[in-house]
Amino acid sequence: MIAINSKMPSGELQQRKNGEMTNHNTDELFAGKKVVMFAVPGAFTPTCSASHLPGYVVAADDFKAKGIDLIICLSVNDAFVMEAWGNSQNAEHIEMLADGDGSYTKLLGLEMETGAFGGLRSQRYAMVIEDGVVTTLNVEAPKSFEVSKAETILNAL
Repeated sequence: MIAINSKMPSGELQQRKNGEMTNHNTDELFAGKKVVMFAVPGAFTPTCSASHLPGYVVAADDFKAKGIDLIICLSVNDAFVMEAWGNSQNAEHIEMLADGDGSYTKLLGLEMETGAFGGLRSQRYAMVIEDGVVTTLNVEAPKSFEVSKAETILNAL
């Protein structure tokens, strides 16, 4: 699993925004920026939709005020689902990125297998990345939602 002071692995993530599909190279995405990236097990799922993403939507300005250049929500879903979920949650200040096949999540070592529920998914976590290096990493225990909340990450900055 990725750790504090580790360089983020090179990979590609997808985003659909305003009807346009973009492939993001992660080296370029994280270069020269201070980024908060949080991951969820699935778009439109209960905790993710009721608490996790909304917390970051509400706190987006507070993160920017603390020097965060980019807030990313990552999920092992396709870019169409992530766009629809972001639109439904008024997440215009959050980059809703898709790891469709879970390959980037696997590179991070933060995947989990959920069987018939949804197959390969991401663990719930949040991290701070400065110029491509992890400076904070908070991975939730199974069925927990404490350390990856927007408030927790905001207080850590």
